[in-house]
Amino acid sequence: MSGGDRELAGSRATGGCLCGAVRYEVHGQLRDVLLCHCRECRRWSGHVFAATAARREALVLVRSASLRWVSSPASASRARRGFCAACGSSLFWDAPGKDTISIAAGTLDEPTGLRVAGHVHVADAGDYYELADDGLPRHEGLSGAPLSVDG
Repeated sequence: MSGGDRELAGSRATGGCLCGAVRYEVHGQLRDVLLCHCRECRRWSGHVFAATAARREALVLVRSASLRWVSSPASASRARRGFCAACGSSLFWDAPGKDTISIAAGTLDEPTGLRVAGHVHVADAGDYYELADDGLPRHEGLSGAPLSVDG
């Protein structure tokens, strides 16, 4: 286990939406949390989007009848976003061709064992807040940010 990733040997991370209509398990490592300040993420989540990530094959949808996907129109990655149609919870960010899928950190059941690893898209931060002087790395985009679940 390196880079703050959580190894889930013999156990699994679980999570879901607010109403419980969408539930998932992660069988494998989770990347530490990145805080995204891009305009799309702020509109999607209501503020900064806090996301972890897992390898695609590690994510298992346990209940997904209410899971819906919407294109992320300004995404340079051509990503789509997953949400619960019953309660509106933002759950996933999925870019085609990537080995991982991002998971909204707030949807994980605690304890998560995760920590915030940095900020991305800081140049796009909203004009209504200032980035905290938290000592974490700041990235103009995704380039250079710790995106791997392998540390």
